Amino acid sequence: MRTRLSGFTLLEVLVALVVVAVAVAALGRAGSQVLDSQAELEQRTWALWVADNALSELQLEVGVSPGQRQGSARMGGRTWYWTMLIQPAPGGELLRVDVAVRDRPGADSPIVMHTGFLAP
Repeated sequence: MRTRLSGFTLLEVLVALVVVAVAVAALGRAGSQVLDSQAELEQRTWALWVADNALSELQLEVGVSPGQRQGSARMGGRTWYWTMLIQPAPGGELLRVDVAVRDRPGADSPIVMHTGFLAP
């Protein structure tokens, strides 16, 4: 009597390798997207803190008048550049302050736009 050995054929092994390769590629892509999202959120968080600090410093001033201001701040091991537009809020009792924070001077779009209100 002859016994038949059972095992995987070459075709079955190749199909299994294709399935594993697709799964590994999907996991790699998902991991890459998570890292990109984390880096973007970190950058936006630093920029928001810079905007909050600029608004806090403005609140400490006496006699703030409408206009534009710009400056820079060092935070998180890098320099951030902010521009501030101060204008009367609707109703005229408060000032509206819009702060745009960029990671380099002259960048087209800000990383974060933050709005605050303060008494004149």
